[in-house]
Amino acid sequence: MIYIVNSIVMSLCATFRSFIFLCIVLFGQAVFGQYKQTLVNTTVLLENKQKGIPFVGLDQLKIAVLGSDMEKYERFVQVAKLYTEVDSYSFLEYLNSEKKYNMLIVVGSMAELSDASDGLLKRAVEKKINIVFVAFDEVAIVNQRRKDLSSRFALLAQPDAREEGQCHAAMSLFGGAAITQGSNKTEQTRIQQYSSLLNDNAKAMQMLLKIDAVAEEAIHAQATPGMVVLALKDGQVLFNKAYGKHTYSDNEPTKATDIFDLASISKIVATTPIIMRLYDDKLIQLDTPVSHYIPALKNTDKASISLRSVLLHEAGFTPFIPFYRALKVGDLQQEEDEHHLVKVADSAYLRNNYYEDIMWPEMLRSKLGKQGSYLYSDISMYMMKELAEALTHRPIDSYADELLYRPLGMQTTGFKPRERFDKERIVPTQHDTSFRKVLLQGYVHDEGAAMAGGVAGHAGLFASANDLAIYAQMLLNRGAYGGTRYFQPETVDLFTSKQSQTSRRGLGFDRADTTSKSGYPSKKAGASVFGHTGYTGTALWIDPENQLIYIFLSNRVHPQVTNKLFDLNIRSRIQDVIYDFVADF
Repeated sequence: MIYIVNSIVMSLCATFRSFIFLCIVLFGQAVFGQYKQTLVNTTVLLENKQKGIPFVGLDQLKIAVLGSDMEKYERFVQVAKLYTEVDSYSFLEYLNSEKKYNMLIVVGSMAELSDASDGLLKRAVEKKINIVFVAFDEVAIVNQRRKDLSSRFALLAQPDAREEGQCHAAMSLFGGAAITQGSNKTEQTRIQQYSSLLNDNAKAMQMLLKIDAVAEEAIHAQATPGMVVLALKDGQVLFNKAYGKHTYSDNEPTKATDIFDLASISKIVATTPIIMRLYDDKLIQLDTPVSHYIPALKNTDKASISLRSVLLHEAGFTPFIPFYRALKVGDLQQEEDEHHLVKVADSAYLRNNYYEDIMWPEMLRSKLGKQGSYLYSDISMYMMKELAEALTHRPIDSYADELLYRPLGMQTTGFKPRERFDKERIVPTQHDTSFRKVLLQGYVHDEGAAMAGGVAGHAGLFASANDLAIYAQMLLNRGAYGGTRYFQPETVDLFTSKQSQTSRRGLGFDRADTTSKSGYPSKKAGASVFGHTGYTGTALWIDPENQLIYIFLSNRVHPQVTNKLFDLNIRSRIQDVIYDFVADF
């Protein structure tokens, strides 16, 4: 009888959840992914032979930008690089290059393009390379001489060769700006890397000055050595600025392109989207016990815990296990050898298989608390990594890169960044005095993630602000970006909406706390806001109702952990300023 009653109750709960979810889909859909182009794009698309503009499938394109004088078109290249990896050459440099490309973007006036077209076209035909010509000339002049540029992939005309015109032309190619003039029109498919909302706008200047003041207050109070603040409104970059320096003691200025340790933002940019894909592919069910997917859990007290409760942090897992405190003599050493290949920092090597032999078994044995109530625990995402890798048969770092980062054009995002980038591009975090005994730069701050080899479900991801903006816009678009669908709209709605009866949480995602007196994440944030924060001083918040994305990256743990960023409420105050500005748009 008890079993029958429980079954009926569970069925009714599932039905209620389905009804709520249906309401979200039916009534919430309209607020997602509304690009609103405010700039007047003067670029004209004269030919689009293969309907390849705007570009799709960025992970399939190897792009080079060519011109007779690339210094003259530096702004074009800068904007193109915000969308994907791009190399640039003069015509002579390209003809002498051995690097292979399948897409050439040739920029210049009609005179410059005509002079170079014969040799380029011959080589392109031989090697089956597509060519896009971007002519910085009057449309009438380009039309008059367009026959000089035959066998091309596409031809665009932009009458303004100054920085703004170059910006518009580059955005037009990548879908950052819709082409609205001429007979070949296109739609915006990616974020716009230029905002006309700020042009000659007194209110915008007030916003800039207020954000500057809060940022400088944080640096002066040593809440963080530096930071990057980025905001998007209606698919266009509204604000993107770096402040301060990498550390208090050096002269390396923070740049908007710098790479930061995201800490717990890894949960929603790496692990959770993989779970979302598995859900899309019907390989998992949220109310199935996690032990169904992770056999190691079957003979433990965690065998009956559902996937849903893990994603909601309602499984009762131990909040925190300081794994590094259990290290024994010989587990960690300064030099690499065949028994110590796990590099956890510069001059710090952990013995092989420490995660498999020590950490994972300890998590399986860890004390289980009350289930059904919200209790934040990193063990949840350790579990989700195990599940993801069991079902995909791939490490989460390579799978996320193939699934999301490369196709989206996210060039910096990934685990273990020191294997891919110069040390100087990565903002240092803590000077670790208790575990690794060195300044951490490009190695994950979180001790457990480091001991797991730098790739963990809860931490370990590094990225730049622009990369996060691209990912966030994809979620704001309910799973679509750049002409490609990554997730079903209903899946994005489900995971990012409130799914708990006892907390504000979504599935893997944190959400705004509208009952907070201080305002979390902001006094202006409404019930639709979702995202996450990170221990290192990072935040990513997405607001479907206002079509707003807010990104804050810092290294507040340098040189040692401080709570001043929280005490001064820096992140929320900057977000409040941005909300005040966009209220009229």
